[in-house]
Amino acid sequence: MTMKRVKLIAAVVASLGALLAAPAHAGKTLDAIKARGQVICGVNTGLAGFGAADSNGKWTGLDVDFCRAFAAVTLGDGEKVKYVPLNAQARFTALQSGEIDVLSRNTTFTLTRDASLGLHQTAVTYYDGQGFMVPLKSKIKSAKQLKGQTVCVQSGTTTEKNLTDFSKASGLGIKPVVFEKLEAAEGAYFAGRCIAYTTDASGLASTRNKVAKNPADHIILPELISKEPLGPLVRRGDDEWFAIVKWTIYGLLEAEEYGVTQANVDQQKDSKDPVVGRILGTTEDTGKLLGLDKEWLARAIKTTGNYGEIFERNVGPKSALMLPRGSNNLWNKGGLQYAPPVR
Repeated sequence: MTMKRVKLIAAVVASLGALLAAPAHAGKTLDAIKARGQVICGVNTGLAGFGAADSNGKWTGLDVDFCRAFAAVTLGDGEKVKYVPLNAQARFTALQSGEIDVLSRNTTFTLTRDASLGLHQTAVTYYDGQGFMVPLKSKIKSAKQLKGQTVCVQSGTTTEKNLTDFSKASGLGIKPVVFEKLEAAEGAYFAGRCIAYTTDASGLASTRNKVAKNPADHIILPELISKEPLGPLVRRGDDEWFAIVKWTIYGLLEAEEYGVTQANVDQQKDSKDPVVGRILGTTEDTGKLLGLDKEWLARAIKTTGNYGEIFERNVGPKSALMLPRGSNNLWNKGGLQYAPPVR
């Protein structure tokens, strides 16, 4: 090999190395967020534990906390969020049209949604599955006992199709009673128009806690009839914003795995653990690769706590919903939550 060729190869390698190490371009969505001073986040119209506003207009929930984390990493303040409540039918259009920056609204990842809506699925924030709720007095103990029965369901959701598929595959002849709005479906069930109500199991727990006059009068049947991996979506065409949303979620999972919490985040900055150093930006600046500063993830943890803290506060066994961690435990504790390393 000639010296000229060696120098050419060396120059190409050096150029590639410089390109890979260079700070990321901010991207048009991040530019717009910084210009307006707000992250615009699409959320549920009112699903306790995931996204709901109280009488003072304060939003809380697992999905809401991720909106706050996105604001913390981009704007330095988790309160700089504009919440846009969206029903199931309007949620994708709002994101496609640019009305919102990110959809964080208990939305299932599916092939059709990923491939045909012009949207990117980011990372799973809650592993769920569709179930059924029935009145305790009905004596129904299994979904297989719903043969020929009426079931209330919201239209424009994966729930409606799953119900049809389950009924057909099991030969049950279930009669769906379909409503456009979540509140209408819930109201019809509690008014006795249907023997059962179906949605994601987390949604059933939320509805039972929030809407039922006496939650103990209603039971959630043991069967789950689908896989429902839920998480935020963003528009295609802005890879920088896609990466920020995705890695904020992964970072909060990694923080839990390595014991970095809302309470100890400042003390952990002295940690000798190289992973903790990368998470908190004390030994490596991962933020520059995302168009952010080096303390981006530390701010998110200070704002919301790590993933485990978000889960426990909003939907866990000590919350009003009292949901077990189950599949949403970390991979090294028997769950499915597994984040690629922040490095």
